[in-house]
Amino acid sequence: MTPVSPLKLWTVDDVSAYLGVPVQTLYTWRKRRTGPPAARVGRHLRYDPDAVRAWFVQQTAA
Repeated sequence: MTPVSPLKLWTVDDVSAYLGVPVQTLYTWRKRRTGPPAARVGRHLRYDPDAVRAWFVQQTAA
């Protein structure tokens, strides 16, 4: 059996709170392919916290 990774994926609500933007904004960004990368787990969106932080740094560097 493979051990569970200590990395906890973020929900849309987690990313919304971290970035200080409404949840709907994240859905809009995803539709436009401009926001942080997300993956579907079943019918739910999940975000890698490191990828969200990297995306944020990239946005602030531009």
